[in-house]
Amino acid sequence: MVKRSLQVSLTGIQEAKRAFARKGWTQDNLAAEVNLKTRQPIWRFFSGRPVERHTFIEICSVLSLNWREIATNPPAEFDEGEEFTQPSVQDIDTLVQKVRSQRFEKIQDQCGILQLLDISRPVAIDNIYIDVNILEEIASLQYLEITKLQNIDPKEFDRFGLGEAHQNQIPGTQAVETYSKLRVLGKPGVGKTTFLQHLAIQCNQGAFAANQVPIFITLRNFAQESKLTNEFSLLKYIRQEFHTSKISEPSVIETLLSAGRVLLLLDGMDEVLNQQSNAVLSEIRRFSEKYHKNQLVATCRTAVQKFRLRGFTDVEIAPFTLQQIRAFAQKWFVVFTKTNTQDGLAQSVQFIQKLELDENWEFRQLVVTPLFLHLACWVFHGQEKFPTKRTDFYKQGLDLVLGKWDEARGIERDDVYRGFLLPQKLKLLSQIAAATFEQGQYFFEQRIIEQYIGDYIQNLTDVPMDAEELQIESEAALKAIEAQHGLLAERARGIFSFSYLAFQEYLTARKIVASHNLQAFEQALGGLVTHITDPHWREIFLLTATMLRSADELVLLMKQQIDTLVAQDPYLQEFLTWASQKSRTIPTQTKHATIRAFYLALSRTPHIASHFALASSLDQGMFLDVALDDLLLECAIDGNQNFAHIHACGEAMSNILGIVLDVGLYKSLQQLSDQLPNYRQSEERFGQWGQTNYSAWAEQLKITVINYRNINHEWQFSPEQQQVLQRYYDANQLLLDCLHSNSEVTAAIRQEIEATLLLPIKELEDREWQ
Repeated sequence: MVKRSLQVSLTGIQEAKRAFARKGWTQDNLAAEVNLKTRQPIWRFFSGRPVERHTFIEICSVLSLNWREIATNPPAEFDEGEEFTQPSVQDIDTLVQKVRSQRFEKIQDQCGILQLLDISRPVAIDNIYIDVNILEEIASLQYLEITKLQNIDPKEFDRFGLGEAHQNQIPGTQAVETYSKLRVLGKPGVGKTTFLQHLAIQCNQGAFAANQVPIFITLRNFAQESKLTNEFSLLKYIRQEFHTSKISEPSVIETLLSAGRVLLLLDGMDEVLNQQSNAVLSEIRRFSEKYHKNQLVATCRTAVQKFRLRGFTDVEIAPFTLQQIRAFAQKWFVVFTKTNTQDGLAQSVQFIQKLELDENWEFRQLVVTPLFLHLACWVFHGQEKFPTKRTDFYKQGLDLVLGKWDEARGIERDDVYRGFLLPQKLKLLSQIAAATFEQGQYFFEQRIIEQYIGDYIQNLTDVPMDAEELQIESEAALKAIEAQHGLLAERARGIFSFSYLAFQEYLTARKIVASHNLQAFEQALGGLVTHITDPHWREIFLLTATMLRSADELVLLMKQQIDTLVAQDPYLQEFLTWASQKSRTIPTQTKHATIRAFYLALSRTPHIASHFALASSLDQGMFLDVALDDLLLECAIDGNQNFAHIHACGEAMSNILGIVLDVGLYKSLQQLSDQLPNYRQSEERFGQWGQTNYSAWAEQLKITVINYRNINHEWQFSPEQQQVLQRYYDANQLLLDCLHSNSEVTAAIRQEIEATLLLPIKELEDREWQ
């Protein structure tokens, strides 16, 4: 009978001690590597005393020793694989199919459904899953100068460092096929767990790795159960999993592992608490080295990638492309539209059409992950539009990443930044967002962000902290914010940013709104309006106006700041005065501010006057002025010898006469029309008339239009004045957008602002005296 214990020979003891010394471990370390509860078997091993056979062989394996060479009288008939001698390939294939059949229902139940946030019923993964793409280079590991990042367009901000423009992407399954040991990284909510579940289901159904047995393990569950027994053993955990599928023979899993027929899926390395992480990682390393023939895929948040795994290749999940967003939305609305498939498809088309509107580009930046895309679909599904108050959507998104997402999945995180409650976390993040945005920084060095965090932590206590202690606390808090919430992301080595520009803007606006007293609030609003002409601050104005309980003070300050832009330039004031006077000559129900906006645009950019943003509809007189201005522009072209050109002017004149109501203007235009040669005359006669009469005729037309309609003045603006006017127009448009953004503005203030838009300073002062 084969003996159940082995012991080291005298020469073997010396060899074992040398191997142990090379490791640099203690006996406790070695016991942990072998998954022993105590180090007594280790002491017995090195003392040459009998040790259980499987423990003896395991110790030798960890020390890279051949157990037969150091054992005393190793049994000739005993083979290391006695209990699980490698069978033939045909037998293994048969075993694989048998085990897959026995575990099929368990894998389908474990991985085949998703419980989406705020959805009361589970969803089949096949009905909602979209194939992910993989980046083979980790963006946060690259070295970049921060100066190269400061001029990135805001609309490209959220894509930077995620590989869309600079890296090739490969399908997720291709990455698994390429690398036998793979660690898939990603920010919160990018679909890491769902990707593993998809792999398990595909393998289970024979669509992927059909010659392997899928095993899905949630590492936080493994860690919790192992803590109870103080024995971190993946092999035993898998045996327990198999036991639930009525597979109780220990040799089965050993045979599969030894033959490399297992697809082991380890989910959530970042979800294991710190006090258990070393033991879990050590066991993963040991297991992957011992059973190196098998396919292993693990997931982890990008920020926790410092936990390296020997032999594993790190890749990162790429953000959704527009094509993936469309595919996800189509599946989502088909699943959750309660009527029929066609209605779901129709609503998905509406969703994409509205998402692609210029006004919704902020939403497009957020919905590149399944988590936020699901949230956007859910909101749109209920309202059939995106929320007018984007702040509501951003708040929901922040609630998700600051705790609700983990809470919904039952994940407990290490509380490393001084037990901050949600309001404290929001306050800290708001201060960081506001400080960096004020400096024009979308990207910032790690030391800068740690200083902001350190200042906040120091202000929480009356007891001064040691500089080194504060540095340690600040660094830990930064890493926690990155790892737990994904709100701050390391874009390159030592360079951070907010993971989404929308959150930096929202938190900046929140800092303004949440000013702790009246004086601080007034200072915050005063500081904000100094950025009235900076397009980067546009979203901050809109968010702040929406979030304020009363936006009266903000919009009044904006109006004052806008008027000062042109107050000191007499020529620009004359220009505004002309537009104001002209607006009062139009007998219409249209607001005077709308008419002023129209004529300012007509004078500067006639081709867009009828589409100017501040103008809503054209009165007959305004329509006439557009036609006359177009005619004057046509006549100003040097085409006096061109038959077609002069004929076109005559046609335009005839059309205009049909809408002229003023008798004097009609007679003057008719006389000018009669002076044009008859189109039936030869081109030679046209040419002669053009050479001798055209210039005087065009000048007389211009004088007539100015006298009767007071338009087409030749305003000559310098390049600097043109820039000032453009900033003035844009700022007025921003003010109107704030008024129309569901902000709380009293009716009287709203009416006063709308009535005084684009007025010259003198008329504003006259209104104050009335």
